[in-house]
Amino acid sequence: MKKVYLIWLAIYIAVWGVAFYEFPSSINERQLAATSLFFVILFIMPLFKERTRVQTLLFCTQTILTILVFYPADNLLNPYLLFIHALLLAEAVFYLTRWKSILVFVFQIGSSIWLFSVASLATSQVIWSSLFYLMLITALYHYQTVHKRDMETQKKNDALLDEYRKIKRQLVIEEEQARQDERMLIGHEIHDSVGHKLTALIMQFEVFRLHAEDKDKEKIAYLKQLAEQSLEETRRAVKSFKQTEVGGLQGVIRLIRKLEMESFMKISFSVKHGAFAAPLTGEQSFAIYRAVQEALTNIMKHSTSREAHVMFESPGGSIFRFEVFNIAPSHPFFQEGYGLKAMRDRLEKVGGSLEIDHTDRHFVVRGSIRLVERRGSYD
Repeated sequence: MKKVYLIWLAIYIAVWGVAFYEFPSSINERQLAATSLFFVILFIMPLFKERTRVQTLLFCTQTILTILVFYPADNLLNPYLLFIHALLLAEAVFYLTRWKSILVFVFQIGSSIWLFSVASLATSQVIWSSLFYLMLITALYHYQTVHKRDMETQKKNDALLDEYRKIKRQLVIEEEQARQDERMLIGHEIHDSVGHKLTALIMQFEVFRLHAEDKDKEKIAYLKQLAEQSLEETRRAVKSFKQTEVGGLQGVIRLIRKLEMESFMKISFSVKHGAFAAPLTGEQSFAIYRAVQEALTNIMKHSTSREAHVMFESPGGSIFRFEVFNIAPSHPFFQEGYGLKAMRDRLEKVGGSLEIDHTDRHFVVRGSIRLVERRGSYD
């Protein structure tokens, strides 16, 4: 939207510059004041983007100001007034609804007819001006019709896209639930069959040990110990089947893949220096995911590119680092908002830090979390 406004401003300055160059005499105070007020309205127009009634009034006011500036001197009409009116009408058609832009056009035509009656125009000039307005209004309203149709099509596409994302998200949830149900079923089967049989086997070993001779008790105790170890491993397996989320870096990548699918971004990964083996806690994994998610969200908002590269590394096993890299130029008015500040706070709570690097060529978010050594390993 800012780019469109700057284009309008540049066109206005160019046309007004040529129009003033063609003035037959010097500019008086009335013309200077009207011109200044015209450009003040032009500058404040974006403030009323959502208030079309105010915009309609401002466009009509600008039309009156052009009359004050280009009032015929010595009964000579400045022909560049038509181009300024054409710009005003084009801007009204671009921003306003059809009926409000028609109101601006009627107001403009009325003022132009009054000007033509004051100035000494030849019949051919009146005919040419009338044809100019007729062709202008035809072209602009054809554009408005096509633009309205495109906007309706875009709204339908957005609605379909939202519905697709909902269905895709529901599909992921249903697939996850189906996998979880299957894991739970396998866990119950192992618990009810293998677990019970191992428990019965341990009890049989204990009964057999009580009635066995002394020379066989040591061997029976060893067999019982193996059965108990097998039962413990079975219980751990059943417990792992009941877990609903994958921890560590695998879980982070899995969540990012879901985000990629929903946002239609192309995300590439590189994993270096044993990042997969880094023993991240659940809180650390969640903080990393939220940080990457916020970085990708900023790329979607402010970048023209839909591609990003995410890098993970854990050099030496004592620190975990991540980087989100986007090669497209960042937004010129980019500022750290609430999301990035919350991301930095979340990382600092788990012993991490955040660094943001944005230039006219790339946008990079870097983060690191120090892994604390406990019980002989990094946790």
